[in-house]
Amino acid sequence: MKAMIFAAGLGTRLRPITDNKPKALVEVGGVPMLRRVIENLKRYGIDEIVVNVHHFPDQIKEYLSVNDNFGVKLHISDESDMLLDTGGGILKAREWLDGDEPFLVHNADILTDVDLGEMIQRHRESDADATLLVAQRTTSRYLLMDNVMRMHGWTNVKTGEVKPAGIDIADYRAYAFGGIHIVSPLLFDDLERYGRKADVFSIMPFYIEACDTKKIAGYEPAIDHNWFDIGKPGTLKAACEWVKDSL
Repeated sequence: MKAMIFAAGLGTRLRPITDNKPKALVEVGGVPMLRRVIENLKRYGIDEIVVNVHHFPDQIKEYLSVNDNFGVKLHISDESDMLLDTGGGILKAREWLDGDEPFLVHNADILTDVDLGEMIQRHRESDADATLLVAQRTTSRYLLMDNVMRMHGWTNVKTGEVKPAGIDIADYRAYAFGGIHIVSPLLFDDLERYGRKADVFSIMPFYIEACDTKKIAGYEPAIDHNWFDIGKPGTLKAACEWVKDSL
């Protein structure tokens, strides 16, 4: 199975740490996040990975090179000239991700012990076009799911914005997105058409627009798990403490 790791972000919330290094190389428990994500993906049989780069791209390239790409077939999707956001980033990497098998997308700033094997199996057994890791945790933006975990929309509870316009959020359950998703290559043509509007675009507006005609599913792990977005100082500290306590 193939995967893509989003490692191009600016890491603005982690400044000054990211003033001289990319967020993907920020260490948790003495280990850069990029290494943690790659080694975790390998545990689930993923042996080909695309890593996109933008912020201090040469640092990431050198880190991977001196570590022999951690034993996986690795491709660099270079966004040095323009940061393409998540949707544009996936589209740029199409040449490596396209094919007959779904691929997994993982943010480099997500540290978790979620059983990705179970998530992959759930996606394979379903007819979903994309399966998104979700949880019932407090955030400002939520995905709206029905009782069989099919996505129907999105809302920002701080602003009151709801997409698509006109749906009643009371009809759905609200879940936070966990920064990991499994995507069918069958979505690439739709993504190409969506991307004609702009080279730079997020994957979430695409999912929102597509969920009426495509099956965008949510996956909520059945067992308790740990999950950290290390992109903020407070959650980075919490992740470091969790790793320390796990040793």
